[in-house]
Amino acid sequence: MSTVLELMEKRKKAWETAKAFLDSRRGSDGLISAEDNATYERMEADVVALGKEIERLQRQAAIDAELAKATSEPIKDKPGMKPGDKGSGRASAEYQTAFWNAMRKKNYYDVNNALSIGEDAEGGYLVPDEFERKLVEGLEEESFFRSLATVIRTSSGDRKIPIVTGKGEAAWIDENGQFPESDDSFGQTSIGAYKLATMIKVSDELLNDSVFDVQAYIVKEFARRISTKEEEAFFVGDGAGKPVGIFNATGGGEVGVTTTTANITFDDVMDLFYSLKAPYRKKAKWILNDSTVKALRKLKDSNGNYIWQPSVSVGVPDMILNRPYYTSTFAPEVAAGATPLAFGDFSYYWIADREGRSFKRLNELYATTGQVGFLASQRVDGKLILPETVKLLGMKSA
Repeated sequence: MSTVLELMEKRKKAWETAKAFLDSRRGSDGLISAEDNATYERMEADVVALGKEIERLQRQAAIDAELAKATSEPIKDKPGMKPGDKGSGRASAEYQTAFWNAMRKKNYYDVNNALSIGEDAEGGYLVPDEFERKLVEGLEEESFFRSLATVIRTSSGDRKIPIVTGKGEAAWIDENGQFPESDDSFGQTSIGAYKLATMIKVSDELLNDSVFDVQAYIVKEFARRISTKEEEAFFVGDGAGKPVGIFNATGGGEVGVTTTTANITFDDVMDLFYSLKAPYRKKAKWILNDSTVKALRKLKDSNGNYIWQPSVSVGVPDMILNRPYYTSTFAPEVAAGATPLAFGDFSYYWIADREGRSFKRLNELYATTGQVGFLASQRVDGKLILPETVKLLGMKSA
């Protein structure tokens, strides 16, 4: 941990040096020469590299802490169960053993009774409860957005979400005057489930190798593939066979401010900050592309302070205008007509996971290449249920 703190302090000093260099080289027009800009770019790249190394060490520390936890199995028995009784359904040890035997072996007929609990309508098997928990953890690790959004579980059909669309108001009245009628207005939105699928191929040698942990491999690979497509949909999805993203023109956040130039200015960022209602600003965060962060690093407030602040404490993220930010390659870049910056309370983006992720083994399709295919799928939807909770920065059209 001391190494992380040392790197944070080193990054802070490097950033102060870069800012001082930038300030000393600005001309009367506020610009710097191409040579000075190249020097600044190298200094900024060092700051970014230090930040990535800090993140790597923090992830390493988190993994070490996870591996240091007790390895004993948690108590899963329901209240009232006698010692030695097995769990029921997909939580039972019998089902989990049968599931992974079926995944690993081509002809495993002894598991039919146990696996009949978890058959889905498409001929695959629903993953065991414990594996499903690990799968969700994997997705959360790969995609930061799940930790910001509200995640719910649905069993089937659309989930109806009631929304208050208008608030009633109080009014001044005379003594003995009649109380005014002012009701809240209600609406509703629905959230369903779209199918997201992938296929994983594993060689016969690996499946037959007892040393190879097929369960861990499938969890990691499925999480990587699914989380990438999820994040893309949660940010820029258009709702056509996928969730609606926060940056989408329809169903996404509201454009709070539109720039008057081709570049982002401090006033634009400040106006976007205050375009969000005060109650939402308490938990608001920024989401943007790395290239947009690079542009914002050069901006100053009215007091001459840079609006980007590097973290100097473990567990405290970097800030823009004293609010944390997250970056994604799927956030739009700065361009004419684009919306490269989102600011809001993303807990109002709801992610609906349909219970029951399915796996299906393909024995013959890749037999000639000595491989076995695994089809993996899940059903998920996402929607911003209150558009006013997320404000977008719109760039001036060309």
